[in-house]
Amino acid sequence: MGNKKINILFLGGAKRVSIAEEFIRAGNTLGYNVSIFSYELDENCPIAFIGKVIRGCRWNNDSIFEHLCRIIEEYEIDIVLPFVDPATIIASKLKGILQHKKIFIPVSDVNSCTTFFNKKLSNEWCIANGIAVPSFDKNIFPLIAKPIEGSASKGIVIINNEIELSNLQNPVNFLIQKFIDGNEYTIDIYRNTKTDNILSIVPRKRIETQGGESIKSVTIKNKKIEDFAKKIILKTNLKGPLTLQILEDKQGSLFFMEINPRFGGAVLNSIAAGADSPMYLLRDFLDMPEISLEWKDSFMMIRYFKEYYKTI
Repeated sequence: MGNKKINILFLGGAKRVSIAEEFIRAGNTLGYNVSIFSYELDENCPIAFIGKVIRGCRWNNDSIFEHLCRIIEEYEIDIVLPFVDPATIIASKLKGILQHKKIFIPVSDVNSCTTFFNKKLSNEWCIANGIAVPSFDKNIFPLIAKPIEGSASKGIVIINNEIELSNLQNPVNFLIQKFIDGNEYTIDIYRNTKTDNILSIVPRKRIETQGGESIKSVTIKNKKIEDFAKKIILKTNLKGPLTLQILEDKQGSLFFMEINPRFGGAVLNSIAAGADSPMYLLRDFLDMPEISLEWKDSFMMIRYFKEYYKTI
């Protein structure tokens, strides 16, 4: 660490300009110059305006691990961070390949990632571990059908009666549950990769979404929700940045929806409120003493588009 530089490689972080800025800011606070690199299919993407874009392979390319190892060595990468689901699996496998090198990849093991990216497997895990999930009764409507593997609310179907249920195509590809009309919360979590201590749990209420991602949200201090989240995480082997989603019904009961073992797109709300996960992560990497920062309740984030221009 003598050169006081930290090179971070994003996987699938094409639009993550704001969180890149937060890592640069956190690095400066610790006395390190943070440089951002991002592994993308298209070099003309927003992250190029704050870091270097490296033209990469598709996630299912047989050569991706060889290519990533070469990139990591060439650019002296210190930290690898995934921002989309398939990249998280890649990062987890890469962690095993590079386990004898000093590359920090704060993701969970492959089995845990595979379980929680599969809605049916994660539902079974919850039932086995005493975590509440919405029930399924084919005689009670409405129901909700979620693709077993998918994100950003894509492919979700609301089923209002028996006819719609019987017309659902390829039902084995869906997790079907009771539709709960209530509040949905996203919870940003950071769990230290070395001690397993949970450094922050920040619930956010999603007010408005676009493409499955929050564009307006607000932090909410709620001990019941925070305790439910902690109960779930402590039963897992998940580490690093995590994004948990839960439902609260009209009676106040809480139910697990899903968990992504990576940063969520709207984690910036929690960071701005004071739960400085980029700082937690860099301190984790640098083997610095743990800190847990206070965060603001009822702190709202509103997102908007910003244009960049370049000659190509």
